[in-house]
Amino acid sequence: MNGLAARLGELRGELRDLRSAALDAEQEAGERIARVAPEHRDAAANMVRYCALRSRDLRGLQDRLAQVGLSSLGRMEPDVLRNLDAVLAMVNAALGDSTDDAPADVDTGEAGAELFRKAAALLGGAPDDRSTRIMVTMPSDAATDAALVRSFTAAGMDLARINCAHDGPEEWAAMAVHVRSSGEDVRIAMDLGGPKLRTGPIRPGPEVVKIKPRRDAAGRVLAPSAVWLGRAPLHADDTAVPVAGTGWLARRVVGDRIDFRDARGRRRRMRVVETTGTGVHLLGDRTSYLVPGTAIGVGNDSTTIGPLPATEQALRVSRGDALVLTASQEPAEPTSDGRHRIGCSLPDVFGAVHEGHRVLFDDGKIGGVVTSVSENEIHVGITSAPIGGTKLKAGKGINLPDTELPIPALTDEDKADLDSVVELADIVEISFVRSAADVRELLELLDARDAPELGVVVKLETVAGFAALPEALLELMRRPRVGVMIARGDLAVEAGFERLAEVQEETLWLCQAARVPVIWATQVLDSLADAGVPTRAEVTDAAQGERAECVMLNKGPYIVEAIGALDDILRRMHGHLYKKNPLLRRLTSWRIGD
Repeated sequence: MNGLAARLGELRGELRDLRSAALDAEQEAGERIARVAPEHRDAAANMVRYCALRSRDLRGLQDRLAQVGLSSLGRMEPDVLRNLDAVLAMVNAALGDSTDDAPADVDTGEAGAELFRKAAALLGGAPDDRSTRIMVTMPSDAATDAALVRSFTAAGMDLARINCAHDGPEEWAAMAVHVRSSGEDVRIAMDLGGPKLRTGPIRPGPEVVKIKPRRDAAGRVLAPSAVWLGRAPLHADDTAVPVAGTGWLARRVVGDRIDFRDARGRRRRMRVVETTGTGVHLLGDRTSYLVPGTAIGVGNDSTTIGPLPATEQALRVSRGDALVLTASQEPAEPTSDGRHRIGCSLPDVFGAVHEGHRVLFDDGKIGGVVTSVSENEIHVGITSAPIGGTKLKAGKGINLPDTELPIPALTDEDKADLDSVVELADIVEISFVRSAADVRELLELLDARDAPELGVVVKLETVAGFAALPEALLELMRRPRVGVMIARGDLAVEAGFERLAEVQEETLWLCQAARVPVIWATQVLDSLADAGVPTRAEVTDAAQGERAECVMLNKGPYIVEAIGALDDILRRMHGHLYKKNPLLRRLTSWRIGD
């Protein structure tokens, strides 16, 4: 017993030391805590205490606490002092000692209820049978198709996200009208575009449309080549090309044989299988290339193909290639010699990047290292790319994880967009936050627009933003309705895919300590939304979204199915998991002896 008493005495000393360190950190941050909104002060103090304790390696203490049957502090996020005091009380009781250890005032249950209230204030009330809301990114069609928005709501959407990087104020306003009229209490979040680095333009290719049949491995035609001449019906999937005038189209009947020579001079014949008066559907069994001016006809009744959009070109980039990022926005010329040049959308990066810094393109599909820099050029040696090379298109993201960029999170365009945001939205989301100063600037701009009640969400997309998150939260919590979005796309590229899970977990813990709701975003059920079938990994990932207060889906042709699937997954997980805590609801899957 004396040995156990000695161990308990040592543990008590360590726990008291942790408690003192937590309170010292709270006192040191007292002025910043006092500046947050009154409803956040207890939570802000708890977050500061949590950061102080997690700055130490507690694994040895956890093991020794578990060995004597005590809580290992593994779930202390909601209320650090309450957890420490509970363990101290058990140690004191086991030692039979009276103590001056002061208990914390707030109980853990109230801390959890506080997070629920804040989530409801920002995101809206939780649906029955799930505590995690579903946010859906509005496609451009949402501006013209009210029924589409209603289908999202019917499938389970709780919040609509309007991405200000796409469309414009008129489209955003139309989307908002359709969301508000969907018959449900669906909140609107508007996402500011931020200073996204992207590749510059690439010279367009020729004006040509290629139509070809689908063949099996032996070359047999499985599906014919198909094209619409004139205007295609809304439901049509095949390519449509314009023709000169409409009279020729109106004279076509099913069964007509259309003859022409394609861009290569090859004789081709296709058959009319459908007419609409303004459009003609053709099927054939050969590959054809159509260009403006191609003559097509039935006997002597002919017309020509009208103007066509230029084909999109790309740089073909392989490992070992050399690529130069330029300040110029002159369209890049595709090459075949492994030496590429392409513009960079933000000239601010020139001068900030140094030799040896990593450069990542297109969500990390291509990676390289800076070999030299000048005033208007960054030379990159490509070190990673898929075998056989891959396409790098215009407008693709550029990430510089080793570079401290001298650019604010809010661009001039973002500031202009705020006028629409404060008029239309319930929540504004600020992208690419790197510091508390970025948050402070947004709050000042909102104050200038007299929008004190607008909810504010910080998007976590950079390593710098992750490192600054505690300070950014103290700034953010000056507002009553706030949240954090874990935007896992850019964050994965910046932090490295191997570190993403760690960063994601730590963010969830810190936000729980701050009692700030979290939105879990990017690539949730993407395969289902895009192709109609999810991967097994995506389903497991979506289930983990129950640990957040909201999960965001991106747009796609099967988005309604994705919303319904996510709604079902979250309802099933609701009784099994909350944050880090497994919930032991009654299981009905197994019976022994039945």
